[in-house]
Amino acid sequence: MISPNTIQQITNRIDIIDVVGEFVKLKKRGTNYLGLCPFHNEKTPSFTVSPAKEIYKCFGCGKSGNTIGFVMEHEKCSYVEALRWLAARYNIEVEETETSPEQKLQQQTADSLYAINHFAQRFFSEQLFEGSEGQTIAMSYLKERGFRNEVLQKFQVGYNPEARDTLTRALLTNQFSREVLPKTGLVSVRNEELVDNYRGRIIFPIHGITGKIIGFGARVIGKSDRGPKYINTPENEIYTKSKILYGAYFARMAIDKADECLLVEGYTDVVSLHQAGIENVVASGGTSLTTDQLRLIKKYTNNLTIIYDGDSAGVKAALRGLDMALEESLNVRLVLIPDNEDPDSYVNKVGTRAFNEFVAASKKDFIIFQLEVMLKEAGNDVTKKSDVVNQVAETLSKISRAEDFTKQQDYIRQCSSLLRIDESGLTNLVNKYKRDRITKEEKRAAGQEQAALPPQEFQGQPEDVLDETQLLLQQDEAHERNLLRVLLDYGLRDWDDTQKMADHIFEELQDFHFENQQLEKLFEEYRSWYQRGLEPTTRTLLYHEDEQIRQAVVNISVVPFELSQNWDEVMEMKIVGVDNSRQDVSSSVNFFKLQKIKKLIEQNQRDMEHASYDDFKMLHEVHNHLKQLETSITNQMHTVIIK
Repeated sequence: MISPNTIQQITNRIDIIDVVGEFVKLKKRGTNYLGLCPFHNEKTPSFTVSPAKEIYKCFGCGKSGNTIGFVMEHEKCSYVEALRWLAARYNIEVEETETSPEQKLQQQTADSLYAINHFAQRFFSEQLFEGSEGQTIAMSYLKERGFRNEVLQKFQVGYNPEARDTLTRALLTNQFSREVLPKTGLVSVRNEELVDNYRGRIIFPIHGITGKIIGFGARVIGKSDRGPKYINTPENEIYTKSKILYGAYFARMAIDKADECLLVEGYTDVVSLHQAGIENVVASGGTSLTTDQLRLIKKYTNNLTIIYDGDSAGVKAALRGLDMALEESLNVRLVLIPDNEDPDSYVNKVGTRAFNEFVAASKKDFIIFQLEVMLKEAGNDVTKKSDVVNQVAETLSKISRAEDFTKQQDYIRQCSSLLRIDESGLTNLVNKYKRDRITKEEKRAAGQEQAALPPQEFQGQPEDVLDETQLLLQQDEAHERNLLRVLLDYGLRDWDDTQKMADHIFEELQDFHFENQQLEKLFEEYRSWYQRGLEPTTRTLLYHEDEQIRQAVVNISVVPFELSQNWDEVMEMKIVGVDNSRQDVSSSVNFFKLQKIKKLIEQNQRDMEHASYDDFKMLHEVHNHLKQLETSITNQMHTVIIK
C-alpha cells in the first residue's frame, strides 16, 4: 500500500481545478467553476466544481466526489491507481507501507517488469525508426500496409532485429535482473543462455489502463511459416491476458464520448482505424471474450459493436462470449467485413467515411444473427431445430436484470417469429431456464444463507408501522449527518479554554451511538485520527483510502443548494463576520441527543405495556430518567416539545 506520508503529500499538492480542468473546460462563476459534465452528454452546463471544498457535483447525472474520486471515475481506475496517477502528475515519489516479504517481493518484481518493458519499448522504437534493419525490413512493410509515422509513434510500435540477442545484451548492459527477464517474455532461456524471443518481428506494446506498458505482442512480417503469427507476453505480476483489451488506454475517451465500443480481433485493426480517425476501438487479440474484458468495456459504455472478418472463422469467433455479454447487460451488435477483408484492409480500401457508413448500415443484432446462423445450419432437421429452440431460450434466459425485461420480451417476440413457434411457449421455456439456474444458485448458497439467518425472522408488520419506522430512520440520519457536518467543519476550533469542539462533541455523545453504519464509521475514524494527534477535516478525510468514508464526507459536504448556480447570490446575502460555530455545534448536539432520547422513550413505553409488575417499576424509573434528560436539553434550547 501507498504510505500515509505519500498520500498526505499528494493531497496537499492537489488542485481540483487543475486536475478537473485537464478534462473539462471550466468557466469561473462566482466562487465556483462550471462546465459540461464529462460523465453524461449535456448541452447546458450542470457540472460544478468548488475549489474551496475541493469537491465536484453534477446536478444532471448526480455524480459527485473529490479530486481522487474524479480521476477514478474519469479514468476508470482504482483508488491506488488514481493516487499513483496524481503522484506522477505532481512529481511525488511514492513510498510503500510496511508489507510482508511476499508482498514486497511481488511489488519489486512488478516494478522491475515495468522498468524492463519501458526500456524495451524505447529500444524497439529506436530499432524501427533509426536502425537500418528496421527501416529496410519492418518500416518498408508497414509503409506498404499504409501505416504512417504518427500513428506508429502514438502506439509506440517497434521492431526487434533478427540477431540472436540484440535486446538481451542491451538489457544486461543496463543492469536488469537476469532472473526477472524471462518473466517478461522478451527473452528466452536456450541452452542455459538468454536469447531474444521476438527476433525479426514487429512489436506492439500493450498498455495498461494508466498508460504503463504491461506486455507486448510480436507479429511476423508478411507471411511466414516460422512460428505463430503472433507471440504474446506470458502472464506475470502485471500482465493478465483475460483482463486486457489492446488499445483500451488510447480508446477510453473516444468510447465514452461515442457511447459505443468497437471490438476487433487484431492489433493492426486497432492501429489502422485510429489512423483513419475511428478511435473508439479495442482488440481482443483473437481470443474469446472474457467477463473481465466485457466489464472493462462496460466501464465506458453499454453499447458493444463487434467487427470481425466475414468468413466462417470470424463468425464463430464473434459468437463466442455472447451469453457473458448478455449477463453484463451489454447491447451487442455484429458487423461482418465482406470479401475476405478485415477491418484493417477494408478501411484502407474504402476510406473512413465509407467504413463508418458500412458499419452503421450493417449492424446486426447479435441474438438474431446467432439464431439465423443456427437455423441455417439446422436446415430441415427437426431434432436440430429443437436444439436451436432450447439454445435460444437458454441464451434469452441470461437477460435477467429487471431493467432489461422489455428488451427480453422484444427478443422473445422476434425469435418466436423466426422459429415459427408460439410466443407464449418460448416465454415459458425461457422462464424454465431462469428457474433452473436460480435453483442451482440457491442450492449452492443454501449453506451460507442458512448460517447467516437470525434465529427467528421478523414476519412482517402493518404498513403504517413500516412508514413510521422509515420516517424515524430518516430523521435519525438527518441529525446524524448534521452532527458530522459540524464535527468536520468546527471540530478543531476552540470550544473553551480547556478543550476543542471535537472534545465537547465526544464528551456529549459518549452514551449515544449512530444508527447509520457508514456515518458511524466516519465518526469513529474522525475520533481515531483526532486522538492520534492528526487533524481530521473535510479536506483530509476527503482523501481517505476507504471509499465509504470518502463518499460519506462528500455526501455530508454537498448540501442540495451549496454548489448550485445561485449559491453565489445566496452567499452575498449572508451576514459577514459573525461566528455562529459554537451555537451550531450546541444545537446540533442537542437535536441529535433529543432524537435518540425520543426513540428510547418510545421503545421503553412499548416495553412497559407488556412488562411484569417488577419490570414495570424498573422501566418506569428509566422513563422518568429519560424524560428528565429530555426536559434538561429542551430547557437549554429554550424550546417546548409539542405532543
